[in-house]
Amino acid sequence: MSNTDNILIRKASGETEAFNVEKLIQSLKNAGAESKLINAIVNDINAWIYDGITTKKIYTHAFGLLKQQQQRLAARYKLKKAIMELGPTGYPFEFFIGQIFQVMGYETKIGQTIQGHCVTHEVDVIADFDKTQVFVECKFFHNPGKTANVKVPLYIRSRVDDIIKKRKADPANKDITYEAYVVTNTRFTDDAIKYGKCSGLKMLAWNYPEGKGLKHIIDKERIFPVTALTKLTKPQKKLLLEQGVVICRQILSNPKHLDVLDLSDKRHQIIMNEIQALCTS
Repeated sequence: MSNTDNILIRKASGETEAFNVEKLIQSLKNAGAESKLINAIVNDINAWIYDGITTKKIYTHAFGLLKQQQQRLAARYKLKKAIMELGPTGYPFEFFIGQIFQVMGYETKIGQTIQGHCVTHEVDVIADFDKTQVFVECKFFHNPGKTANVKVPLYIRSRVDDIIKKRKADPANKDITYEAYVVTNTRFTDDAIKYGKCSGLKMLAWNYPEGKGLKHIIDKERIFPVTALTKLTKPQKKLLLEQGVVICRQILSNPKHLDVLDLSDKRHQIIMNEIQALCTS
C-alpha cells in the first residue's frame, strides 16, 4: 500500500484532516467486506487519492468498487447517504425511527398532536413499553456536515417537560414513567451532549452513543431504508416513499408494495433478492 499519511482530505463541514486509511478499512469491515476485498479497495484508493480530495469523492469511489464486487455490501456501505435520501419532508425519517423503537419492543405512534400544560405540541414518535412512555423528537439533516447544536435539546427538553407536566396532573397516569429522546441522522455538538446528559434527555445520533448509535442499531437489526437498495432508481425510491414504504422489511413482508413500480417479473425478483440479502444476512 502507498504511504498516504501526508494526504489532506476535505470533510463535508469544510474542515481538512489527514487521510486515515484505518477509517476507510473500518467502514468496509462494517459493511461486511472480507479482508481480500478490503485490501483490493484500499490499494486502489491509495493509488488514486490526491491532496484536497473530499470525503464524498473517496466514499463514492469506494462504493463504486464495492458495488462491482457485491451489491449487498454496497447497500450497507452507503447507509448514511441512504438515510439522507429519506427527505425532504422528514416524515420518512420519523417513520424510520418509529420502526427502530418497534424493534426495541415499543408500541409506536407517528406524528401525534398532544396537549401540554401550556400549549399543544406535535410529537414525532410516541413509544410505549409496559409503564414507560417515550416522547421522541427527530432532527433530520440533508447535509452530513450539519450538526445538532445545544439549541436542539434545549428546545425539545422544554416541550417534553410541558407535555409531562400535563400528563402527570392526571391521576390515571400516576404509575407511568416518562422519558424524552432526541434523534438525529448526523451528530450532536459537545455542548448538546453535555446538556442532554445533565437534563436527562436521551440522545441518539449516527455514531452516538459510541457502539450503540443509529448506524449500529440499523446494521445489527437489519432495519434498512428502501433508499439503500442499489437496484432501484431514485424516481422508484421516491415513489415508494410517497406510498409510505420506507424500510425494506415492509417489502419483505408484503412484496406487493413493489407493484406501484410496474416491474417485470425478472426485475421484481432481482430486487426481492437484494432485499432478502439485506434483511436476513
